[in-house]
Amino acid sequence: MIVKIIDSVFKNKCLLILLLAILSGNIAAQTRENLEKERQRIQQEINLTNQLLEETKKSAETNINQLVILNNQISQREELLRTINNKISFINRQINSLTQEIKSLNKELEELKDSYANMIRHAYKNRDKNHRLMFLFSSKDFNQAYMRMKYMQQYARDRQLQAEKIIQTAQKLDEQVAELESSKKEQQQLLADHRKEIETLTTEREEQSNTVQSLRRKERSLMSQLKQQEKEAEELSNAIQRIIEEERRKAAEKAKAEGREAPATVFELTPEDQIISDNFYENKGSLPWPSERGIITRPFGEQSHPVLPGIRISNDGINISTTEGAKARAVFEGTVVRVFSVPGGNNAIIIRHGEYLTVYSNLAEVTVSNGQKVNINQEIGVISTDPRDNKTEVHLQIWKGTQKLNPAEWLARRQ
Repeated sequence: MIVKIIDSVFKNKCLLILLLAILSGNIAAQTRENLEKERQRIQQEINLTNQLLEETKKSAETNINQLVILNNQISQREELLRTINNKISFINRQINSLTQEIKSLNKELEELKDSYANMIRHAYKNRDKNHRLMFLFSSKDFNQAYMRMKYMQQYARDRQLQAEKIIQTAQKLDEQVAELESSKKEQQQLLADHRKEIETLTTEREEQSNTVQSLRRKERSLMSQLKQQEKEAEELSNAIQRIIEEERRKAAEKAKAEGREAPATVFELTPEDQIISDNFYENKGSLPWPSERGIITRPFGEQSHPVLPGIRISNDGINISTTEGAKARAVFEGTVVRVFSVPGGNNAIIIRHGEYLTVYSNLAEVTVSNGQKVNINQEIGVISTDPRDNKTEVHLQIWKGTQKLNPAEWLARRQ
């Protein structure tokens, strides 16, 4: 009975150790994979930013868009360096862990070999069958004979298990040594990548400084551009406000004609509208981008001007820079409320999603019309490219009634 209990405890302990090892390995592999995915994502963004930077450099003069994209690239480079550092730290910990495990396995293997050698020597000394039979038949009674027979069987089984364990331990040791060598190679590659990124970042910061100095010599021109942008933004905002007020008026008139109170919200929602509105809200943080590729070059809200000291600029949405000829896409299913033109700002589209509105402006061409239902990711137009600075940029706004929301919080993170 005692032998069975000990055997059961031993098996359970081994099973627990095996499970812990598997879980630990899975967690480590997942962490390593996540870090690599993050690194690849940032590298893709840097590649796109490089492409956009090359396009804007085709302009005859240094321009503000060039600086904005360069600033974005530096931020991405810094994020990439942090990710590489995190991965290097992770691999360093893994190398230390593997080194300790290999040391422990070597010790265990030596102990197993010594133990097995002792068992073989003992078996050799008692190899005579007559000796084993005499040991069995010299028992005082049947119970003792049975116990001695079980002992001999257990001894033979233990010797076989010991041999198997030596083979398994040796195999595991070989695997750990191979993994250690692989980790060391990856570590060296990451360190080389880190040095390269540091050098590139230094070059980009020098270019940033030179660009800022060059632009500051054009302060009057920049102020003129800023006033024009503010005028266009105000006209777009006024157009959106007028459309919202018009929808509110229509809802109130309809309610009055039907003898009902005016709806509390800007838009009167049908059951279908309510479903779309709820679905739109539930997809916050996972909406597709309004362009297949792109980076945010002007965030939502108020921020400092990238060149002019003491000047604050405001943005009712976000600006996404992309490649020339890129198509604008609807971020969710809905109905086109209005297609209109903004002086100096090309074409704009407003799509309603229940009580939410999405606004897409700076479009050179429009491929949808008023009242048209659109699906998620459906192409709705072509994004305009400014010939002065080769900037291809779509402006996106999200409204809930009369409240302006930050589109960056609603869009999915780039994979």
